[in-house]
Amino acid sequence: MAHLNEHYLKLKAGYLFPEIARRVRQFSEENPGLGKSLVRCGIGDVTEPLPPAVIEAMHRAVDELAHRETFRGYGPEQGYEFLRHVIAESDYRQRGISITDDEIFVSDGSKCDCGNILDIFGDQNRIAVVDPVYPVYVDTNVMAGHTGPADLSGAYEGLVYLPCTKENGFVPELPSEPVDLVYLCFPNNPTGAVATREQLQGWVNYALSAGSIILYDAAYEAYISDREIPHSIYEIPGALDCAIEFRSFSKNGGFTGVRCGFTVLPKSLLALTSGGEKRSLHPLWNRRFSTKFNGVSYPVQRGAEAIYSEKGQDQVRHLIHDYLDNAEILAESLCSSGLDVFGGRNAPYIWVAVPPGYNSWQVFDKMLQDIHVVITPGVGFGAQGEGYFRVSAFNSRENVREVGRRFKEVNW
Repeated sequence: MAHLNEHYLKLKAGYLFPEIARRVRQFSEENPGLGKSLVRCGIGDVTEPLPPAVIEAMHRAVDELAHRETFRGYGPEQGYEFLRHVIAESDYRQRGISITDDEIFVSDGSKCDCGNILDIFGDQNRIAVVDPVYPVYVDTNVMAGHTGPADLSGAYEGLVYLPCTKENGFVPELPSEPVDLVYLCFPNNPTGAVATREQLQGWVNYALSAGSIILYDAAYEAYISDREIPHSIYEIPGALDCAIEFRSFSKNGGFTGVRCGFTVLPKSLLALTSGGEKRSLHPLWNRRFSTKFNGVSYPVQRGAEAIYSEKGQDQVRHLIHDYLDNAEILAESLCSSGLDVFGGRNAPYIWVAVPPGYNSWQVFDKMLQDIHVVITPGVGFGAQGEGYFRVSAFNSRENVREVGRRFKEVNW
């Protein structure tokens, strides 16, 4: 009989978002007449249509596929040159960052890349994650066999957890013990916190001195409104030698259902073999793509390219502005209810301290039952998330205003 991967058995009862979906589904089944009044501010899924420039580009690409002369079959696994070039030029070289086109790897989303990157790293690495944390970082390491079992708090043996608290502004302190891989996410999901240039320089300095590699998730960089906050880890001197950056078109271009993102892996990035030899990671990631991935579809990549056009940039800015306005409305409503509120300024998420006498799942259930609003319990992001809940600003303005009104009606 075939044997299963027993590391999967170490995973906790359910991935956070399916558990939220299960509870919402149960509530809807038990209250069939309330379905239309339910407003979801939990999962960070966009709600507004794709930018017109993207739609036009995708239509043109589909039309090309209808004719033998312009038809395309298999594309390059790493992404078409037209998209890799515009990404490297617009997001990096125009900002003074020396990224070459072939250091860009186009994928079906940064969530996938954050897990798949583990394919090129050895099992002996000591791994650090922030807490609270985007669950994908932890769960994919569990699946890969990089951890022991979880304790009662949900923390996995073998991982180094870096607490993000109100006291440190939800930006973790440097590890007190040696680590090899460090996951960082700024603007942060779930707290909405951002890291200053000085804080990121501290992380880069640490990684360079310790021989560590930073896995930097910048999926929400487009939401940064503070001009002093870096959009890329590579704005920090030395980062090209110690960091891999993940980006996504999901939250700026609305590609959550379309699926497209990219990873930046500089050729200067080195790691050790078991024999102590330093080798480049770039060819390994390139080989991984060539072997396990057939590339993002041509129409989707043309749509992603259109985001960088003048029209596309204007339309994306409008989308982001609307979502950030939503965040401001929600944050003001929660503040007026007497709650302690964080985030929402440079990110589409609001991080809220639960009232005394409640834990985060109790707040989830109360919001669902009392005002028919779905939020995300903080404990689902890690032990340090207990005592908080996350509210997503991805919604229509009409729904956001309604949710803001309902938040004020909650009787704590």
